[in-house]
Amino acid sequence: MIQFQARQQQQSKLATAVSMLEVIYVATVRQLRTSHTNAIVGLFLNMLQTMLLVGVFYFMYAVLGLRGTLIRGDFLIYIMSGIFLYMTHVKTLGAVAGAAGPTSAMMQHAPMNTLVAIVSSALSQLYIQVLTVVIVLYIYHIAFNPIEFENVLGAFGMLLLAWFSGIGVGLIFLALRPWFPNFTRVGTQLYTRANMIASGKMFVANTLPYTMLKIFDWNPLFHIIDQARGFAFINYNPHYSNWLYPLIVSVVLMMIGLMGESYTRKHASLSWGARR
Repeated sequence: MIQFQARQQQQSKLATAVSMLEVIYVATVRQLRTSHTNAIVGLFLNMLQTMLLVGVFYFMYAVLGLRGTLIRGDFLIYIMSGIFLYMTHVKTLGAVAGAAGPTSAMMQHAPMNTLVAIVSSALSQLYIQVLTVVIVLYIYHIAFNPIEFENVLGAFGMLLLAWFSGIGVGLIFLALRPWFPNFTRVGTQLYTRANMIASGKMFVANTLPYTMLKIFDWNPLFHIIDQARGFAFINYNPHYSNWLYPLIVSVVLMMIGLMGESYTRKHASLSWGARR
């Protein structure tokens, strides 16, 4: 009798887990279609935005004549390595920070909860960004110049770390959003704009003087991009960055964000939106 009850409990837990995964899958597909009803068009728009940033930075470096002072190797890979990780980080941050909260109409459906909303928002961005990176690199490899990475798995790991760190920061803004909606909206935009420079995608950490290095090395994304370039280029060995720092910071931010989101969920009220 006891074994039968234990088996029933295990089956119940398994059924709950499968049901949760199904809800996450459906919510992820829904998130993929939020930017555009056609998923292919949404992917194309994301690719276009990424390629426009690459073009702007390429033109800027060409005008300033800074190409020779950077890493020896494919110059466009140097630019794209920074742009890809920056876009993955800020897009994930925006998606998680804008995920459905406890007072959202979606939460009226029984299987839906804020955890599903957060996970589906993060996974949808991971899917879009990875697909964008693969397609853009494939087009560049076929049409322009063959691509060769020193450590493909290491570079992809830094892409995942940029995504993970975006979740951590996004959770902080998500927890604050019901309490300070205007501050959260402005803060997200400021963070995104500041990281255009503070992320270090325009610089090589090894070439920065100590005074300049201290301006950027607080930023986890700066470490992630510099480490990614170390994995991508055989001629570059990052001395002033490491991947462990952004990982620890991201885990800490995620724990704080989850605790804040839990507190907010318990005190959420449908009248908040009407009051503001």
